[in-house]
Parts: sequence; C-alpha cells; structure tokens
Amino acid sequence: MSNINPTENQPHAESVSGDVQTVASVFVTTRDGQTHRLEAQPGLSVMEIIRDAGISELLALCGGSCSCATCHVYVDPELASRLSQMSEDENDLLDATSCRKHNSRLSCQIRFSDALEGLKVAIAPD
Repeated sequence: MSNINPTENQPHAESVSGDVQTVASVFVTTRDGQTHRLEAQPGLSVMEIIRDAGISELLALCGGSCSCATCHVYVDPELASRLSQMSEDENDLLDATSCRKHNSRLSCQIRFSDALEGLKVAIAPD
C-alpha cells in the first residue's frame, strides 16, 4: 500500500480508540502541481519520506549524504523557521543549482519531527 494520498481524500489526523494518536503529515507538491499528503515518521529525512512514498521525480542520487542536490525542494515559509540551520555543505550545493530560491533546501537535510507536522514542500525543477 502506497502512502501517497491526494490531499482532498485524507483527514489531517487519524485517531486510535482510547489513545489520541495522530499520523504526522508532510505535503509534497510535484512538478506538475499535484499535492500529496504523505505519512511522515519522525526521525526520517523529508527525502526518505518522499522517496519511500514512491514519488520518483525526487532523484536523491546520493541517498542522503548531502553530496548531489538532486533532492532540492522549496519549503513553505510557514514552517521554515522550525528547520535546523543549513550546513555549509548544503549551502554550497544549493549555490551550484540554477534554480535556488530563498526557501531552497535539500530534503535529505530536513529531519522530520513532530514540530514539522504539516510541513509543505515543492519539488524544485531539475
């Protein structure tokens, strides 16, 4: 079962009887403009969440070692302040891309946590 779900078909959180247990979400907009709600497990990188959901346009060629910039995303400014500081290596890789913006990040460098519930990212052009 894939965890790619169009946003209009999914509730924001799911409950388990007795306990309040929510399913964390990341919203990913692909290059063709479709937005998907992905189930997000804290501790994984946003790149892993996107890759594991089967969204193939995020290449992530280096597998998350911060050496290629093929997992470049644009982060919605609403939660950008909650992200960890960008490393010098990440900054250098993004400088080498032709489509860098003020909200550019490498998704392999964004570690998902409960504080990022509802994070929205858009996959950058090639």
